[in-house]
Amino acid sequence: MADQEARENPTPAAPPAAARPKRVSHRGRTAGAKVSSNQQEGKVEEFEPFMLLPRGPPPLKEFLDIWDVDVLKRPQEINKQGHHTHLYSSDFLIVRRTLEFQIKITFDRPYKPAEDKFAVEFVIGPSPQYSKGTYIPVFPSEERQSVWRGRIVETSDNVVTMGITTSPECIVGKYMIYIGVVTPYGIRRTRRDPSTDIYILFNPWSPADPVFLDDEEEREECVMNELGIIYHGAYDDVSERAWNYGQFEFGVLDACLFIMDKADMPLSNRGDVIKVTRVASAMLNSRDDDGVLVGNWSGDYTYGVPPTSWTGSVEILLDYAGSRGTPVCYAQCWVYAAVFNTFLRCLGIPGRVVTNFFSAHDNDGNLKMDIILDENGKLDRNRTKDSIWNYHCWNECFMARSDLPPGFGGWQVVDATPQETSDGMFRCGPASVAAVKHGQICYPFDAPFVFAEVNSDVIFYRRQKDGTLEVVKVNPTHVGRMVLTKAVLHDGRRDITDQYKFPEGSPEERRVLEKAEEFGCQREKASLPQSDVEVEIPTLDVRVGDNFDVTLQFKNHSDQRRTADVYVTGTVVYYTGVPSAEVVFKTPKVKLDPLQNKDEKVLVRGEDYMHKLVEQANIHFITTGKIKETGQIITAMKVITIHNPKLIVKVTGSPRVSEEMYVSVEFTNPFKFNLENVHLRMEGPGIMPFKRKQYSLIAPGTSITWTETFSPRRAGSTKLIASLDCAALRQVYGETELTIQQ
Repeated sequence: MADQEARENPTPAAPPAAARPKRVSHRGRTAGAKVSSNQQEGKVEEFEPFMLLPRGPPPLKEFLDIWDVDVLKRPQEINKQGHHTHLYSSDFLIVRRTLEFQIKITFDRPYKPAEDKFAVEFVIGPSPQYSKGTYIPVFPSEERQSVWRGRIVETSDNVVTMGITTSPECIVGKYMIYIGVVTPYGIRRTRRDPSTDIYILFNPWSPADPVFLDDEEEREECVMNELGIIYHGAYDDVSERAWNYGQFEFGVLDACLFIMDKADMPLSNRGDVIKVTRVASAMLNSRDDDGVLVGNWSGDYTYGVPPTSWTGSVEILLDYAGSRGTPVCYAQCWVYAAVFNTFLRCLGIPGRVVTNFFSAHDNDGNLKMDIILDENGKLDRNRTKDSIWNYHCWNECFMARSDLPPGFGGWQVVDATPQETSDGMFRCGPASVAAVKHGQICYPFDAPFVFAEVNSDVIFYRRQKDGTLEVVKVNPTHVGRMVLTKAVLHDGRRDITDQYKFPEGSPEERRVLEKAEEFGCQREKASLPQSDVEVEIPTLDVRVGDNFDVTLQFKNHSDQRRTADVYVTGTVVYYTGVPSAEVVFKTPKVKLDPLQNKDEKVLVRGEDYMHKLVEQANIHFITTGKIKETGQIITAMKVITIHNPKLIVKVTGSPRVSEEMYVSVEFTNPFKFNLENVHLRMEGPGIMPFKRKQYSLIAPGTSITWTETFSPRRAGSTKLIASLDCAALRQVYGETELTIQQ
């Protein structure tokens, strides 16, 4: 059959080379090429004549000449200290928008303001134009100003110190500097000198900048802090791990600018924080644009690094930029969020990583997560397709929203994890958190999707024999149970659920849901009688390999006897809620006397689940049942996180800048089987670049110790973070805090 089909529908031959279409150009549509590279440089003439000069360049020796240009780029000098950029490991000057910085120009003679005319010219990209903001001359005279302001701060002998203040909407990126002196014949410029290039960033310290954040401690946390905490696990059993954002490490700023180049983002758009974050949301994943990270939720990470193995963003960003845009393998939601956070903070946009526990992935906007039961109340796995992520990490960034009505600026959701497309690309946001809270989901961007992630209802349906579905229970409180982010300037948690939603069942919440329905969101309106029997599953603290009992707590609120036919299913799940393997299935019959509370225990043995666990080590228990006397359905759900062993990280030596120190990572295999092909990673911002080590085998009961030397580069409080990863054991971390003295 296949051969016959091939004969009837032969594959068309490739057209000859002459007939193939040539690469499409923009000629005939635009006067010039699209300017979207911060790395390409246009040629700037050293001499630009005012008129036709038939006899060659004129004599210019009698006019003002520039001997030296000093952009005061050393960390201890006024520019980097005043602009909060002294922590960047860079050989260049880095400043922030709207705040004055200074440069020193040395002439061949004393500067005469009445006679000498010059300008400091800032150029970005290959085709500088004043109208596009890619060519900006700055004059020392108060009488003559352009979009940036210049002034003479000081003159001493032949040296002029000039102050320059950029505009609040100027392009964020790397600029070239030229000094142009006006002569009667034309403009004479300095030669190209890469050492004077400067980077200009967003400025959350300036009220004129749209990213202004009027809280010094929040700025310190959300812009300057290199260390983060990623929350995961379950809402009632929260786990956490440290992450090195490393936004100040050498090469990271260039990598962040390269991401915008790779996105083919016009330079003229790179001063708009809304456009920058929206482009970055698409570019942090590789789904449709060869972005930074390849997502992988399969459990097979043969051709890359498992998501659970990363300890920070630096290695990922440097690999991506160093390969000129080859996507890095692999990521899941917290890796996307952590690397995106590095991008935000590196460019000066206040950013933080947020974790939503029990996050709905709603792809049709109906605010319903459907769970299908058979007519006896047993879970129907084959027909239950919706998934609720145990947790989902996204980002918030802080900005004014001039495109929205007043009150919807501030924290905005941006999410790089590829879930659904937005305007044809896998991205999400920026969506106003305030708009989400108040149900104003008509405003851009992607507010309905974020609203559903924290507000969806879990609907239990009973499927009849004829295929019809009957709503038997609605749980309006399961999704969006808790939203966490790191506390300001310490390692505690901050519960920000109230920033996304009003208290469950409150009048404000009802009004918000009504408002969301006006904009197209649909909710389940079925009115169901309250069941007089309840079942709950309490939280457990379980170590990997342990036997444990899952307790079902039944409560009979009626004054009559009740009998429950119960189904208990325990399934190993990925953190996205997708099932992997069933480890428990029990069908107890529970008899309850009037007003009786009764516990029913279900044993789960380590040997039944150990070799079925996937990387997050979660077992999802769903209890459903039917009350014989009333026909009502009872349900309970609980995610039990199996806790892995920890790494022990120890530091020895004198904790001082440039002093040699030692760090050791220790681990003992507590299992009865070998751990094979074990990878360890370790890094610490400002003190040690990321390092890797591999062990081919760690036998049962044996220990390893990995020791490295390092010399801290700067003073302050920091951490060393380590991870261990292998196919049989994921999500193993360790850390230690230390304070480096000057």
